[in-house]
Amino acid sequence: MTLQLQCFGESGNSYKAALALELSGLEWEAVFVDFFGGAARTDEFKSLNTMAEAPVLIDTDHNYTVTQSGAIQDYISHLSGKFAGNTPEDRREVLRWVLWDNHKLSSMAGVTRFLMNFLPEDKRPQEVIAFNQGRLKGAYAVLNAHLEGRDWIVGDGITNADLSCCGYLYYPEPFGFDRAAYPNIDAWLTRLSETPGWKAPYDLMPGNPADRA
Repeated sequence: MTLQLQCFGESGNSYKAALALELSGLEWEAVFVDFFGGAARTDEFKSLNTMAEAPVLIDTDHNYTVTQSGAIQDYISHLSGKFAGNTPEDRREVLRWVLWDNHKLSSMAGVTRFLMNFLPEDKRPQEVIAFNQGRLKGAYAVLNAHLEGRDWIVGDGITNADLSCCGYLYYPEPFGFDRAAYPNIDAWLTRLSETPGWKAPYDLMPGNPADRA
């Protein structure tokens, strides 16, 4: 089985899917989407995802295409039997954290990182950035408190909760996240990065800011 992930390195949501694929043991390949060049807005790409977003996972063996990182992670779990939780209660808890991440953590981190790093300096809305960073501090505090005394977000192993919540936290560009200020998050990220097969975003997917410099 070969799975094709349409993605680009700067995308934290793409990273969630790519890391799940890499750690799952499934055979997959990354296909670069030139998002900043407008590739996601073409009719060809919109035929894969009408939302004009990456990532997109294409399973050619089953003639199936799935979009949105959380749904892709769920499909990877379906294929691999990994990352979904071991009990019905765990599975719902994993879903709860994936939904929380998409609403409270990744949404704010992704937008803030974009505004601070991928817009011309004179076009960066400082009041919006400051507001988002305030919201992010609340999210970091929730996650840091939850990880007190825990190795993983749910249960005793890596799940999609971990693979979703970490999506933007490994990126080198500044967006207001200081690992040292959140020791439980820092230890969790270290633990995850020491997992065999783990790779940083720009090592796992094609495309990085240096390519556009």
